[in-house]
Amino acid sequence: MKLKTTALLITSLLVLAGCDQAEKSAQQLMGKAAETAKQAIDDTHKAAEQAISDATGGLISKKEQSGEDKEKTESSSQEI
Repeated sequence: MKLKTTALLITSLLVLAGCDQAEKSAQQLMGKAAETAKQAIDDTHKAAEQAISDATGGLISKKEQSGEDKEKTESSSQEI
């Protein structure tokens, strides 16, 4: 009886350790996915700006963001 109880406890601990490891792996994967998505958005934004510049022959220049707008943009990208 003691052997069965001990085996059950050891098995439970192994399962819990496996769950913790799976959660850590999932968090790392989500972090990498978020960074990849942010990079894709940044690349798309740069490509769109270049396309607009090419299409207009440089007549429309990129407006400088005000300090407040710039902070909002930076803080929103930090949330990802």
